[in-house]
This record gives sequence, structure tokens and C-alpha cells, in this order.
Amino acid sequence: MNDLLKPLHLKYVEKHLPTLLEQARLHSLTYEAFLRRVLSLEIEARHLAASQNREKAAKLPVRKTLEEFDFSFQPALSSRLLWELAELSFLTTHTNIVFLGPPGVGKTHLAVSLSVKALEAGYSVLFTTLADLALDLAAAPHPSLVSKRLRRYLLPRLLILDEIGYTKLEESQSHALFELVRDRYERGSTILTSNTSFSEWGHLLGNEVLAAALLDRLLHHAEVISIPGKSFRMRDRSAAAKGKNASAK
Repeated sequence: MNDLLKPLHLKYVEKHLPTLLEQARLHSLTYEAFLRRVLSLEIEARHLAASQNREKAAKLPVRKTLEEFDFSFQPALSSRLLWELAELSFLTTHTNIVFLGPPGVGKTHLAVSLSVKALEAGYSVLFTTLADLALDLAAAPHPSLVSKRLRRYLLPRLLILDEIGYTKLEESQSHALFELVRDRYERGSTILTSNTSFSEWGHLLGNEVLAAALLDRLLHHAEVISIPGKSFRMRDRSAAAKGKNASAK
């Protein structure tokens, strides 16, 4: 039997064939019911494997969901807007999303949670920080290979570029970032998080003209979400300190 399954690439059926045959005997399955069970197993296993591969390729730093986000702690943030974005229509219109705000307000959590929704819907995703992107490009053995390295960031349907503002780019890295935004323009969606205002991006890139051209493409089709709230990390730290003090009494 396996010699027939291999040419058809039914590797999951091949793995579970003894169990399938035993179930068919025990339940006296008709030919049609048995065939349906065999094909269903292969399809479901392939879907699961594809989902696992997409999640591995996404390189998310942690799995966060929108359901876990505490909107009550950030009252200035529209939960309705985030749930609308979670329906993923922004991916079909190639719209970008930019989360702006100080450290700790939940920008990365929201970016990751939308990424999880995209992965669950079958879209390809890639997460990186600006610092890691810069290091990756700097590691190219020859300047002519930088564009080749950029291709891995062009392919995903959704790219997350986290922590813009912590790393000042060199000239070559700034131009590479512009190429990335330019080449993804109206071809794929990008979610960016930044703790700096757009007026500071010229300093970040070391080139005001280049920053203006980058922002022009980035923001043409974009949802900009500012989060001026308090830090979740500071809240959790304060709560932990209070609990420690209480237990010490």
C-alpha cells in the first residue's frame, strides 16, 4: 500500500494508515466513508503543518492576542478600531499600520496580536525589529547583496517592523529601509511601532529628504494609531512591588 501512497505524496495517510484501516474494520465503513476519512486526514494534517510552518517563519518574539490586551488601561485607544483591523481588510487593501507612543504602552503587543490573526487566516508574516533589520543588512558580505537580502522582507504579506526610534541608521541602512518601504508600497502591508514622532525620522535616517520620501509612501495608505497612555510594564512592576511589600509585613 505504501508504494502507492508515496507517488501521491500522501505522507500523513501513510503514517496513519494502520489506524485508518483498523477503524474501517471496527466501524464497517463504506468505501465512500473510508475514502472521505483518508482524504480528510491528509487535508487536515497538511493545513496544520502549513500553519505551523507559517508561525515558525513569522519569528514572532512572543504570542500575544487581542483578547489579552487590557483596553481599560489605555482609554485613549479605540478597541473598536483594533477589532476592525483584526478582521484583516487592511491586508487586502495593502494598508499600513503605525503604532506611535512611549515605551510600554502596548505597541508591540498590538502588532503581534494582529500578526496572530493574519497567521490564523493563512497569511504569511515576518516580524523583525529595526535593529535586527539593520544588523542583517550590515552583515551582507558585499554592498551589492543588500538588495538580495531585502527580498526576504518583501515576500511576506504582512511585515512587522518593531522598535523604530531606538536605532540610528547608517546611510546605507537608511537607503535600504527606503527601498524596502518603496518596494512594499501597494504590494504588501507593514505594521510599524515607534516611540518617536514622524518629525524625528529625519534624524533617525540621517537624511531629511529620504525620510520625507519614505513617509510619503508609508503613510499614503496607512492607519496611524497614537497611544499616549501609561506603561504596562511600570504598572506590573508597581503591582509586584506592592505585593512584595504586603507579604513582607
